[in-house]
Amino acid sequence: MMMSRSVYVNGEYLPEAEAKVSVFDRGFLMADGVYEVTSVLDGKLIDFSGHCVRLARSLAELEMQNPHTEAEWLAIHREIVARNGIGDGMVYLQVTRGNPGDRDFVFPGPEVAPTVVLFTQSKPGLADNPAARTGWKVISVPDVRWGRRDIKTVQLLYPSMAKMLAKKAGVDDSWLVEDGKVTEGTSNNAYYIKGNRIVTRPLSHDILHGITRAAVLRFAVEAQMEVEERAFTIAEAQAADEAFITSASAFVMPVVEIDGVAVGGGTPGKAVARLREIYLEEMRKAAV
Repeated sequence: MMMSRSVYVNGEYLPEAEAKVSVFDRGFLMADGVYEVTSVLDGKLIDFSGHCVRLARSLAELEMQNPHTEAEWLAIHREIVARNGIGDGMVYLQVTRGNPGDRDFVFPGPEVAPTVVLFTQSKPGLADNPAARTGWKVISVPDVRWGRRDIKTVQLLYPSMAKMLAKKAGVDDSWLVEDGKVTEGTSNNAYYIKGNRIVTRPLSHDILHGITRAAVLRFAVEAQMEVEERAFTIAEAQAADEAFITSASAFVMPVVEIDGVAVGGGTPGKAVARLREIYLEEMRKAAV
């Protein structure tokens, strides 16, 4: 029998069967909550500080209080990793506006404490994903999400629908397109490489400010690559030498086909493989 996970709920570590929140929680009723996912490699947290900074920003944008300092968040993350014996995997963290005791569109006052939940997902061999050697295939779908994708909310219905469209098409993911330009993947940032140049959409309200994105672009510049931040079309990406996505759990993943068109011969290229290697190497070194 599988050992029950330990789940963190509002200060307590509970067996997963006992981990519950109220039906009146605004996260459940209104998707009024934010989340972060931090990868764990060799029992250590990857780019933890970046996730804490983004969490604080998401909470501030929604006028929610941050229930913990970075040091407290770190202690909770380390404890749940230890309790669940995670070597490689992920820690999911969610903060909602809490349970005001009834349903109302108006935000409750500061007397209502936020709901805090953390759980782990064990993914042995997370960094050695075989997909990194074959690459992903993606399709493009219209981006019909709300206007504040920079806030990492739990409102993930359309990204889930876009992921299902990809699945039905027999591919790995969807790239979302708005006004003729790629915004991002369902749960990742999108890029292409032409020559020595990486092209990716600039940060704005249109896309999530990826923690992995920031690190990878920093390493790319250190590796003497050029980075151009601008919106691009599906056609531009199809005509590229290489394409890829980044996320906290996929790290750096090559994209070898877009809407049925092979990118760079249809096999992962050297530049993306190198970026993945550098990213994993540097992040393992800096892991906490």
